[in-house]
Amino acid sequence: MSVLEMKVPSPGESITEVEIATWLVEDGDYVEKDQPIAEVDSDKATLELPAEESGIITLKAEEGDAVAVGEVVCLIDTSAAKPEGDTATKKEEAPKEEVKEAPKAATYATGTASPAAKKVLAEKGIDTSSVKGTGKDGRITKEDAVKAIPSMGTQPANGTRGTERKKMSMLRRKVAERLVAVKSETAMLTTFNEVNMQPIFDLRKQFKEDFKAKHGVGLGFMSFFTLAVVRALKMYPDVNSMIDGDFQIKHDFQDISIAVSGPKGLMVPVIRNAENLSFRGVESEVKRLALRARDGQITIDEMTGGTFTITNGGVFGSMLSTPIINPPQSGILGMHNIVNRPIAVDGAVTIAPIMYVALSYDHRIIDGRESVGFLVAVKEALENPVELLMDNNPAKALEM
Repeated sequence: MSVLEMKVPSPGESITEVEIATWLVEDGDYVEKDQPIAEVDSDKATLELPAEESGIITLKAEEGDAVAVGEVVCLIDTSAAKPEGDTATKKEEAPKEEVKEAPKAATYATGTASPAAKKVLAEKGIDTSSVKGTGKDGRITKEDAVKAIPSMGTQPANGTRGTERKKMSMLRRKVAERLVAVKSETAMLTTFNEVNMQPIFDLRKQFKEDFKAKHGVGLGFMSFFTLAVVRALKMYPDVNSMIDGDFQIKHDFQDISIAVSGPKGLMVPVIRNAENLSFRGVESEVKRLALRARDGQITIDEMTGGTFTITNGGVFGSMLSTPIINPPQSGILGMHNIVNRPIAVDGAVTIAPIMYVALSYDHRIIDGRESVGFLVAVKEALENPVELLMDNNPAKALEM
């Protein structure tokens, strides 16, 4: 009998543990070499774990377990013969039913609570008399306190009041931790402006079909915004910098992070050296990264780094928001939905497609002049793309 110990590989620098999100096979299944056997969450991404050899698998960790890099998570008996008729397919999980709990009346005998449990219950605003302890003599343990759900009021005569308790993925927990840290560790401010999108609408109407036919990707808004941001970052390099202790680090390149929504939550892949890309180059890279994020194939390397972030809440209908900085970066541009609004043009009121834009920035190294100037520069480029982004030659800029 020859048994292979499969250990957790390192998904990236500085990552010391991962979480088993989903086993794609069952204990005792026959697996083929390179077959995905599990999805594992790190604090940066969800990755597939492929079988290193073919054989019968024995699982050594449960879903939800946090396992250290290098730890054995399963065994594969490589000497086992493949059972006849075994197709080694992925496990199809039945939909998880919602766990519904009837409201608990405060009829339990008042039990004593451990100091740790009292602290947790106090933070939740839950009275100890409403919690049933599972410890000795009804003592309320810390685990009881953690699982306790605050009262949602008296149950009505009709209707259901179900509750589901689900552990957040490691990625979601890390995102939450970083967002709280940004709010407490940076001097974040947000400045706003509006952009008349009509010039871009006109260009897309004129070139969109030919652009897609020639390059295989659509001419969207992201290429205009990315190249407008690249131009503005060159004009205001403080916005393209970061703080490292007592030092400010400025970059002479523009790696633009693009916030996209993936199946496991927010992903922020990076367009490397965006300053060297054309409209076609940006659109192709945006499409490639968005598809990889959607399919859960994005890698740690593809989300590492970035000197500035663009996020588009407009795709979900957001009119205005204050985006949160993506650390250690110092600035993030928020795009929003486009709405026809009345504006004054040459002394007359006209209707135009307007987008509100927002720049959140770290005031520790970016002053008001730089932040406002940067956003104005982005606005100017978007409202005059032919001159400022296309060198007065749209056909050449779009490689028609």
